[in-house]
Amino acid sequence: MRDLICAAETARSGISIAAACQALSLSRATFYRRKEAAPVAGSTALQPCRVPGRGLSVIEQEHVLSELHSDRFMDLAPPQVYAKLIDEGDYLCSISTMYRLLRKQGEVVERRRLRSRSQAKRPELLATGPNQVWSWDITKLKGPRKWSYYYLYVILDVFSRYVVGWCIAERENAAIAEAMIQETLLRENIQPGKLTLHADRGSAMTSTTVAELLIDLGVIKSHSRPHTSNDNPFSESHFKTMKYRPQVPDRFESVEEARALFRDLFCWYNHQHRHSALALLTPATVHSGKGEAAITARAKVLEAAYASHPQRFVNKPPRPEALRPEVWINPPVSPAEPSREGSGDADAATA
Repeated sequence: MRDLICAAETARSGISIAAACQALSLSRATFYRRKEAAPVAGSTALQPCRVPGRGLSVIEQEHVLSELHSDRFMDLAPPQVYAKLIDEGDYLCSISTMYRLLRKQGEVVERRRLRSRSQAKRPELLATGPNQVWSWDITKLKGPRKWSYYYLYVILDVFSRYVVGWCIAERENAAIAEAMIQETLLRENIQPGKLTLHADRGSAMTSTTVAELLIDLGVIKSHSRPHTSNDNPFSESHFKTMKYRPQVPDRFESVEEARALFRDLFCWYNHQHRHSALALLTPATVHSGKGEAAITARAKVLEAAYASHPQRFVNKPPRPEALRPEVWINPPVSPAEPSREGSGDADAATA
């Protein structure tokens, strides 16, 4: 407070506020914020902006950090920890508070890479519920020797992010893809004309075998633009999530080992992983239509937390994040908006 008053008096003497704040090791943003909070116009009695009792106590901060560092949560991001705890009826603090505490420990690191944009025309697909738009792709898994690979085929529901079908084979083949797609369509009971299947332009995706199958089953076919992986963002993001899990080895000794591992991983992804684009719900919850019920249950937990410590919440009671009513692959851009060609869907950046 004394430094703020000193900076204000120094500014009146003709020295710039920037120079005064620098000499006093004081942020200019803090000076202006406290100056605006002064009770009387022109007064130098600047008021603190913090509300007593709003912040966590030292003991509560240590408890939050101990939970984040526990064996259960040490490999999870704060949104995942927050969602798991609140679904168990335990509210410690907000997600942003978890990040602030971790930032003080130097444990917050940005890992994403940005992709350059393309100016070519893009496909535009909309999903307002499960089993309307699927995305599928194939990725390589390293085998036991150099230049040996196994191939992971995955079909993902765009709206719920639920893995509806997958297989691992020793080669990339259109016949294998055809069998997997047909089996998945039958298991999900897809009616003709109700589903769009989106993929990139790999050899298996553009094969005549797969194209004829989709025509026979009444499935609408969609493809990415050439050399534009961003047109298939959900599959690309999903592969990044799955292949970089700690339990995935650099190489697999056999195709049986790969199948056993990914069987467990897909069970985790569908039924345990809290997806950032699904209001931190699991894909299975959204795919089964139980998402709104889970959001309602979370609201009751937050209401109880607000009733216990209302001073910790600014302006209004906390509310759980709502599910998005629609999901796009490349949403359309109005003429008044800047071009977003090649950007994909904004919520696909995180899996």
